Amino acid sequence: MRWGSVVVIVGLAGAIIGVGAWWWQGQGRIDPDNPTQVARGKAVYDRHCGQCHGLRLQGEPNWRTRLPSGELPAPPHDASGHTWHHADEYLFAVTKHGLARFAPPDYKTNMPSFVGKLSDDDIRASLAYIKSLWPVEIRQRQEGLNRR
Repeated sequence: MRWGSVVVIVGLAGAIIGVGAWWWQGQGRIDPDNPTQVARGKAVYDRHCGQCHGLRLQGEPNWRTRLPSGELPAPPHDASGHTWHHADEYLFAVTKHGLARFAPPDYKTNMPSFVGKLSDDDIRASLAYIKSLWPVEIRQRQEGLNRR
């Protein structure tokens, strides 16, 4: 085999590995700057989340005051709430598995599990949509949590 052929083969292999790494790195991201993911997330949010958390992410009234059942109303996901106080990994896990999995056994919550109802990509998209509506300074602070 000639050296020129070896160089071409090694170059092609490197390009394939590079493209593969670039593609793999993009998987699993929650990207509020990705218009495709955000549009998908808005549709998911409107259908599955908005009925409790509000179509404008405003949450239910008096969301900090327990109901007679002992449950807290759905909190807002806009900048007035505490969603942005959590890293993406936690937000994803709570959305996927429900809050009961992460709370004390006697904690009452209406936050359901979306296992079997939403794909991981749908959950990531809904979170991208939520984050896309936060002010820049809130997004930057929340992104700092992701880097820890």
